[in-house]
Amino acid sequence: MKKNELLLIVATVLLVVSCGTQKISFLGDSYTTFEGYIPEGNAVWYFCPPDTSLTDVSSVEQTWWHQVVTNGGYKMDTNESYSGATISYTGYDGQDFTDRSFITRLPRVGRPDVLVILGGTNDSWAGAPVGEYKYEDFQTEDLYHYRPALAKLLEDAKQLYPKARLLFVMNSELREDITESSQEICAHYGVPFLQLHDIEKKAGHPDVEGMKSIASQVLSALKEGRLQIINIEPDEIP
Repeated sequence: MKKNELLLIVATVLLVVSCGTQKISFLGDSYTTFEGYIPEGNAVWYFCPPDTSLTDVSSVEQTWWHQVVTNGGYKMDTNESYSGATISYTGYDGQDFTDRSFITRLPRVGRPDVLVILGGTNDSWAGAPVGEYKYEDFQTEDLYHYRPALAKLLEDAKQLYPKARLLFVMNSELREDITESSQEICAHYGVPFLQLHDIEKKAGHPDVEGMKSIASQVLSALKEGRLQIINIEPDEIP
């Protein structure tokens, strides 16, 4: 066997192995938490054993993000999720959520090849102001508004993790201005945007079936990998 042919075979094998073991991280809120699987001190929604009045999710294997890791063939890097967290610095009842905002926690997601961000839910529920579209010269006061905060988040993500594939995931049934703003800002930065739909929930959070649906839609979006708004129809979900 010629030397060049051998080198080609080795390179091909290394490429296949590399693609099959990509590291994935998650930056999220309550939807992506599970007791014992997020950084200590971060607020949790999904516990083991669960509060059955709030959810039927009883094991980490039932969470959407764990299903993405397992069924997508990824290696888990970091789950940096915090229940109740907002992308902006504005929290519930006007509280300052700078300490738990997505912007603040972004540098803690490890060194992923793929970064999935599921956020915006609490900004919508907390009534955070959207503000104006802004893509440069961010000031601290700007980040208490959703639009500049999300722009800052995505700009930082591209700078901190230039080689990582990014996917921004938007919950269903949120404020129209939050959803439309997210689409616009993701398009500006060329970040794939996935609009979730048909998610079964209990107490506003995905139940076991809802987790399966999120996982399927996210996996389909990662497989699709196009830089555009991704709206996976039910008959396209594997």
